[in-house]
Amino acid sequence: MAPTVLPYQNFKDEEDAQLLKDAMDGLGTNEEAIIQILSKRTNEQRRMIANTYKTMFGEDLIDDLKSELGGHFEDVIMALLEEPVEYQVKELRNAISGMGTDDCTIVEILSVHNNEEVLQIANRYQEKYESSLEEDIKSDESGTLERLLVSLSTGNRDESYAVDKNAAIIDAQALYDAGEGTLGTEESVFNAILCTRSRVQAKLIFEQYEAITGHSIEEAIDNEFSGTTKDAILGLVSCLKDRTTYLATRLHDAMSGLGTTDKTLIRIIVSRSEIDLEEIKNAYEAKYETNLAERISEDISSNYKSMLVALVG
Repeated sequence: MAPTVLPYQNFKDEEDAQLLKDAMDGLGTNEEAIIQILSKRTNEQRRMIANTYKTMFGEDLIDDLKSELGGHFEDVIMALLEEPVEYQVKELRNAISGMGTDDCTIVEILSVHNNEEVLQIANRYQEKYESSLEEDIKSDESGTLERLLVSLSTGNRDESYAVDKNAAIIDAQALYDAGEGTLGTEESVFNAILCTRSRVQAKLIFEQYEAITGHSIEEAIDNEFSGTTKDAILGLVSCLKDRTTYLATRLHDAMSGLGTTDKTLIRIIVSRSEIDLEEIKNAYEAKYETNLAERISEDISSNYKSMLVALVG
């Protein structure tokens, strides 16, 4: 793993709290100082600063920042100060309960995290909203897509690193028989294989599928499914094949076309900055022949741009 944000070596929470206070006092706000501090501290260090800030000044750092900032710059700052699991829970809730359901975001959050993290997210979701993640998915979705998302929300994927070529061949043949090899589509077979097999085994299954049929699993999914269900399954397959390239593609798509999908852009950069954002940058450049920081600078502006570019490094 290669993060872009590392623990700040000369970290002094009281000093940072005072600098943030100074940045917000008086006429105007010193946004550059806020960027310099919060982009160079880990989430744990930022939350320590927030606690110290309250102790020193009797005020809430998040409330003070909200009163000084606005727009997507504020959104990034709030995301940086949120505890990581809490942030993912809020993003899931927004994806489920907003205008229409953002299925690709639900797939992203549930597929990039490991089992333990998915269970933490699901448990915190229930605590926060007094409704289970499964119940909310079921109330918002139906059919194949509902079953896919519920399966992902259980956090019960095989996480072993062993591979079994014979089993992969059997699964690849089962996928063919359930899709291109029959009239109609047996969606349950796709669901069972895509939601239970380990990442390394899934990649082997996809390779065997191509060996059997002469074309990719993505082409089969494109032929057998449609609409948001197809998009969700393709996203899951992409993540199983290569999580890093999948996230690079999500960033690219967030900045393509008219407007920017800011929530996706912010979520991936903030949440992966302490995990593997350096690798995502490299994958982005390899796939799109463009530097990620430069692409961000072309798409957005002002302090919003400065903060994201600082996090990207």
